[in-house]
Formats: sequence, structure tokens, C-alpha cells
Amino acid sequence: MDSLDARILLALDDDPDATSLALAQRLGVARNTLHARLQRMRAAGALRDFSRRVDPASLGRALTAFVSVSLSQPQGRRSITALHDIPEVIEIHSTTGDADLLLKVVARDTQDLHRIVDALFAVPDVVRTSTVISLNEEMPLRIRALLEQHATG
Repeated sequence: MDSLDARILLALDDDPDATSLALAQRLGVARNTLHARLQRMRAAGALRDFSRRVDPASLGRALTAFVSVSLSQPQGRRSITALHDIPEVIEIHSTTGDADLLLKVVARDTQDLHRIVDALFAVPDVVRTSTVISLNEEMPLRIRALLEQHATG
């Protein structure tokens, strides 16, 4: 990704509903150039799904928790595949330390979270979990500051 790519993404962040023509004019590039760069970034995985912008609270899932999961080795891949089938698991990270995975989970309330954690134990090779409930999101995921740095850099 170069500085023009970063500027394109910043412009989209500023006005997600802008047309390709309007963005191209604003950035001083040809519309075909803009379109080709967006396609390249999508193909490379730099642009993720639009659904990542949806707040889970708007879907009735206002409670966020982080669940550390320990797996019995060496069957971890099978477990990760099964965790993908639980809709409330919205992120999975492989980690170092005492646990093998860190999951970001959303739930309706603590009772719903209990149901989800029980579902985690039904996943093959899950041997232990530890759950931490988020009291408040002090800073949501942000990429803009990195894009701004990259656009000027």
C-alpha cells in the first residue's frame, strides 16, 4: 500500500457514500485509477468486509467479552473451524502464553454469555476457558491514524 492508496481509504472513511467519480476528482486521479486501486486492495485483503462497521449492540449484542481458550494439542485446527460456527464469536486470535486462543465474543447479557461459554466447551479439544467482560470500550478499533501517517509518509 502506498500513500495514494492510504489517501483513497481516508477519503472513503470521510465519505463512504461518495461515488467513484467524486472520489477521483477529490483526489486528483483518474476514475479508472481509483477503481483499479480499490480492486487491488480488495484482492490483497487490505479492504475488509463492510459488515465490520456494524456495531454488535445494534443487533442486540451489547455485552462484549474476551475469552481465553486452552486447547488440547495437536488438534487445534479442528477447534478453530468449529469456533467459526458460533455466530457470537466475532474474532479469534492465536496467542502465546497460557491460552492458545483469544476470542472476542458478543452477547445479549451475562446469561447469554453463559450459554455461549457452554457452547465453547462443546467444541472439540477445548479444555479450559477464562472470560473477562468488557465494562466499556475506551477506544474502538482505529486504523485512521495509521492511514494518515502512511498517506503523508
